Parts: sequence; structure tokens; C-alpha cells
Amino acid sequence: KLFFTDYGSAAKVERCDMDGMNRTWIVRSKLQQPTALALDLVNKYVYWLDIYLESLEVVDYQGRKRQAIIEGRQIRHLCGLAVFENYFYTFNSDNLSILRINRYNGSDVQALARLDSAKELRVYQRRAQTAVRSHACEMDPYGMPGGCSHICLLSSNYKARTCRCRTGFILGSDGRSCK
Repeated sequence: KLFFTDYGSAAKVERCDMDGMNRTWIVRSKLQQPTALALDLVNKYVYWLDIYLESLEVVDYQGRKRQAIIEGRQIRHLCGLAVFENYFYTFNSDNLSILRINRYNGSDVQALARLDSAKELRVYQRRAQTAVRSHACEMDPYGMPGGCSHICLLSSNYKARTCRCRTGFILGSDGRSCK
């Protein structure tokens, strides 16, 4: 699944399949400007920052169990959000520091380092990555992902895929070749 925020005409947190199908709103009320999103892949939670409402909140993948973790003015200066083990990691654009915050109660805020500027933050660690099973976009014997000549996107499950083409190309009638 792909998770994303939008605060255009109606603010929302959404999810869809990797090919863009089955788009579903998971949060669509009490939102104004959701700007950063992080996933807990193990427990299947979605966290987001709303800099207008000055809150950091969480729901499960279906949009249930909504809960505010942190509320207050300090939220308006946060950019990017990552979650790993018991902590959030974010960047404070006001004092240019990377912060670590207890993700269960918003306490234990620690500045870890200073940077001149940042907009996004990611945690890369083996334990943060889920095991990957065999899937429909694996390389075929000819080195093409999922048999697609350009781009392979997983669909509704790991066994289904959709082929897409780079800009300037159209998908052939076989559903795999780009012309």
C-alpha cells in the first residue's frame, strides 16, 4: 500500500494500492494541514503531523483508534517524521535540530544534532524493514520487473501487478510492452 496526505480542497490522509487503484480515505475529519506521515509497519499504524492544528496523531491502517500523541505550538515547526522502536524522529525548523520524541506519550524530547536545513527524515535500519516475500514485480529471466518493459507496480496484493510506461510512451496491447 501507498499512504499519503493531502490538504488541497479537503484535508485527508489516504491509502491506495501501489498502482493508484483502490484509493481510500483513512482520515478525513478534524484535519487542516497534514504535512508529514510515518508508518509503523509492524503494528500497522499511521502517524501524521498537522501543523495548522498543531498536533501529532495516529490511526490504524483502516482509520480506527485515532489518538492525539502531542498537541501544542511546538508542532508547527516540525518537518518530516519517522518512527522507529519507541521514538519519533523529526526536524525542528525553528532551531534546526533533529529531535527524538517518545512516541507513546510525547515526552522525553531530546535534540540529537543540528543541521542547517532539512525537510525530510528517514530511519534506515534492518529491524525497521519487513521481510519481503516473493512478489509479482520480481525480475523475470530477461531482467524485466514483473515482465514489464518499463515500470512494474504492485496491485491489490503481492501476487498482482500493473505495468506502466515512462512519460512519452504508451502501453501496448499485451499490457506489458511500452511503445
